[in-house]
Amino acid sequence: MRRRQTGGPSEGGPGPAEGLWAPERRALTVGLVLTITFMAAEALAVVTIMPQVARSLGGIHLYGWVFSAFLLGSMVGIVAAGREADRTGPARPYVAGVALFGAGLVVAGLAPSMLVLVVGRTLQGIGAGAVPAVAYVAIGRSFPEVLRARMMAVLSTAWVVPGIIGPLISAGVAHVFGWRWVFLGLLPLVAVTGALALPGLVHLGKATTPPVVEHRLADALRAAAGTGLIIGGLAGGLSLLAVAVVATGIVALVPALRRLLPQGTLRSRPGLPSTILSRGLLTFAYFGADAFVTLAIVTVRHHSVAVAGIAVTGSTLAWTVGAWIQARFNTRWEGRRLVRMGLVLVLAGVVGMLVVLRPAVPLWVAFAAWTVAGLGMGLAYAPISLMMLREAPEGREGWASASLSLSDVLGSALGAGVGGAAIAVCASRGWPLSSGVSVAFALPAAVAVVALGLSGRLPSQNSLPVVGRSS
Repeated sequence: MRRRQTGGPSEGGPGPAEGLWAPERRALTVGLVLTITFMAAEALAVVTIMPQVARSLGGIHLYGWVFSAFLLGSMVGIVAAGREADRTGPARPYVAGVALFGAGLVVAGLAPSMLVLVVGRTLQGIGAGAVPAVAYVAIGRSFPEVLRARMMAVLSTAWVVPGIIGPLISAGVAHVFGWRWVFLGLLPLVAVTGALALPGLVHLGKATTPPVVEHRLADALRAAAGTGLIIGGLAGGLSLLAVAVVATGIVALVPALRRLLPQGTLRSRPGLPSTILSRGLLTFAYFGADAFVTLAIVTVRHHSVAVAGIAVTGSTLAWTVGAWIQARFNTRWEGRRLVRMGLVLVLAGVVGMLVVLRPAVPLWVAFAAWTVAGLGMGLAYAPISLMMLREAPEGREGWASASLSLSDVLGSALGAGVGGAAIAVCASRGWPLSSGVSVAFALPAAVAVVALGLSGRLPSQNSLPVVGRSS
């Protein structure tokens, strides 16, 4: 993993003693980076090997649920972690999250069926949900504003090593030892990274200002259940029962979201609400398509898992490049300008994957398209996080961070779930798989267009004081 050292002292910027790797921050920085690294390794591995897992376990109708269950579990973990981070500090929810993530790895690695794999992924999601909430709270409380963009870029850099070697290694492990060891082999990393990050989180303690408003865990459960009902109902096609299930899910989801997210989020009210909503639309557009990139290459275009891993690697590396570009230019450009640029690139990448489904289109177009989409995510993702930190009320960073993360995973879950539902419907009716994958790409493209239309409501001022350049 490459470490980016902060530059020398400059007017208005931090000197070496105040950088990310200063002694008082070093342990926390290393711990968060390594935690994101093993989470990234698992995420990229699952995306890469899922076509092989589906062939082994069967249950193609549950393909989308492998991703959606993880994300729905994350919704519960995020709320629980955000509450505890504001009440008692970030250390306790971090430990609980890492332990649950490890338990989910064991269940997934030993799963005898796709349904049990979905259960294991749910446990992983509950555990992983604690990490972004804890990370944002730690950054908001321990890093000065001039260093936050750099820390976001460093966290994106944590995806570099998994992005370069993760897909190829996971494909190799699955081929030589079996796909189960892709899950079980990550267990030692869980223990090591947890031990490294914990001291820095313990040092932060709880917020000095008691939380005024906090999320209710019951609402998170209702939101997760409602989202699951919507996804499950859509997979049932146009039957009366399916329509009733979708309607029940909406009735459960919308009121819960109104309580979980800042007031006005669903209406995209300017400020923090529009910031929270934009993250959900962004993740729907990218991750809703990302879940099916390898399926398109392996099953629709009939290439190997290793070849599909190249697309995952290209996107991951491009995301990191985009994150460092935004870290450099956020002092000159408004955050919403970076978000718009990112959304345009994500849209271009998703449309490119739609084109690749045609047999006559060369496969390199898929690699180029998904690399472009990754660059767009790198440009847009971190600026939204910085907007959230700027708009968050003092002492309620955990609440605001959890709101952002909830929107994040809800968008991803709906994107992957709706795409999976389209594939399930096509499979049940005997239609070509390519038809379902086409829908799985077309819907995220439409959401990216909506996000672009609403980007003008993002906070207009997102510039930070000038800082020394990273070397």
